[in-house]
Amino acid sequence: MEFFRYIFLILILTGSTSVGFLLSKKYTDRVKELKSLSNLITLLQNKIKFTHKPLGEILEEIVNVKENSGIIGIFSKTSQKLKNKKFEEAWNEAISEQRFFLNLNQEDITFLKTLGNVLGKTDVEGQMSEINQFQTILKVQIENAEEEKNKNAKMYKSLGTIIGLAIVIILF
Repeated sequence: MEFFRYIFLILILTGSTSVGFLLSKKYTDRVKELKSLSNLITLLQNKIKFTHKPLGEILEEIVNVKENSGIIGIFSKTSQKLKNKKFEEAWNEAISEQRFFLNLNQEDITFLKTLGNVLGKTDVEGQMSEINQFQTILKVQIENAEEEKNKNAKMYKSLGTIIGLAIVIILF
């Protein structure tokens, strides 16, 4: 009987520690996704600037880039929806559909939607300046996400372990 008690206590400690690590992983994944977004936007900018192709074709080319992030899903869904919708509408719908698969917060989602409001509405130079402005703000978002990750990820990992130890001590 004593054996099962120790197994139960170890499971409690392991479970609470795992929950802490899962909660901290959201912060790490957010930083990765924002960096991935920055890379994809840079690729988008270069393709707009140098190929002068329509946005639909450019997005299809970007989707073929092997990016290990859920962000690529936004580009994929947008390229599919562009066949019968305007860019802004397709972009916003794609973000709304993909947001549940991403670790971005509401501020990131709102910020990402603003990009769809400006692309495809002006000439190449106008789009370049809008994308440059977007990238500048995105760098600040990445820095904020890094700070948040450094602060909160350690806290959640430690908190999960401490809560697990507290429960084990109480039950022991």
